[in-house]
Amino acid sequence: MKKSVIGIGSALVDILTRIDNDNILKEINIPKGSMQLVDETSSALIEKKLESYESSMAPGGSAANTIHALAKMGIESGFISYVGNDEIGRFFEDSMNSVGVKPLMFQSDTASGTARTIISSDGERTFATNLGASVELNENVITPELFKNWDYCYLEGYLIANKNLFKKVIHTAKECGCKVILDLASYNVVEDNREFLNELLPNINIIFANEEEAKALTNDSAEASLEYIAQHTDIAVVKIGKRGSLIKRGEEVVKIGCNKVEVVDTTGAGDMYAAGFLYGLINGYDLERCGNIGNLLAESIIQVIGAKMDENRWEIFKKTI
Repeated sequence: MKKSVIGIGSALVDILTRIDNDNILKEINIPKGSMQLVDETSSALIEKKLESYESSMAPGGSAANTIHALAKMGIESGFISYVGNDEIGRFFEDSMNSVGVKPLMFQSDTASGTARTIISSDGERTFATNLGASVELNENVITPELFKNWDYCYLEGYLIANKNLFKKVIHTAKECGCKVILDLASYNVVEDNREFLNELLPNINIIFANEEEAKALTNDSAEASLEYIAQHTDIAVVKIGKRGSLIKRGEEVVKIGCNKVEVVDTTGAGDMYAAGFLYGLINGYDLERCGNIGNLLAESIIQVIGAKMDENRWEIFKKTI
C-alpha cells in the first residue's frame, strides 16, 4: 500500500513581490535571504514600502508547499495548522482541498498568517512573515488522533519557535508509528536553536538542509555536515545550491548534479526538492532517482514566480519523471 504524509506547519498566504534594487531590503532592515518574523505594524510598513511594485497572492508556508506538491503527484497527504475565520484562511483551505490535501485545520478569531516574499533580481528570496493565526498552533492540540493512519510526519523547522510544540509533534508522531521528516527551514532559525536541534536529531528519520543551514547546525562544511547528520538519522540530505545535493543513508552516499536553467525566483525550491525526493522514496526508488526527481521539481519551480506551478508545467514535469 502506498505511504501517506501528514504535514504540520504554518498556514500562510504568500504575497509575492519582485524588486529591482536590494537597497529596499536595507530600508526595511531585513537581511537578504533570511526569514524574519514581523508583527502587524511592521508588516503594514513593509507593504507601504513595496506598494510601487507589482504583487501577487498564493497559498504558502514551507511544509504546506511540500504537502501541496505531494498531493499534486498523487501521494495521500494531509496538513495540520491554524487559520483565521477570514477570506485568507478560506483561500488557503480551498487551495489545499483543490489538489486533494486533507486539511486538519483549527480555526481562530485571529487573522490568518501572511508571508511577504520579496524576490531580488537574482532570484534570491527574503521573507517578512506575519504568522497571524498560525502561531496559535500549540502542544495542547497535538493528540495521537492527528497522526493515526499516516506513515510520515513532515515538520517544518520554523515551528521550533515553540519548543514544547516542536518536541510534542516529534514524540507523538513517533509513538503513532510515523517516521518524522524535518526541513531545517532557515540558517538563522538553526543558529538560534543549534543545541536544541542537536539534542533532537536521534528522534528524526529524515533531515533536509541547505548548505547554510547545515553549516549553522554543525559549524562545518556541507560534506562534514552530511556525515554528522547521517550518524543520527536514517537519511540526510544537504542541498548545495548550483552544485546539486548530497544524500547519505547508512554507508551509501549519492551526489546529485544540477541542470542549467533560468532562475526567475527561488521561492519554494527547497520545499519542492523535498516533495520530489519523498515522492521517489514513497514509490520505492533508489536514492539517486529520489534526488534527481527532487532536483527536477526544484528546477521547475525556480523558473516561475512563487512556489506553485501551472498545470502545463506540472504535466511536463510528470512526463519527465
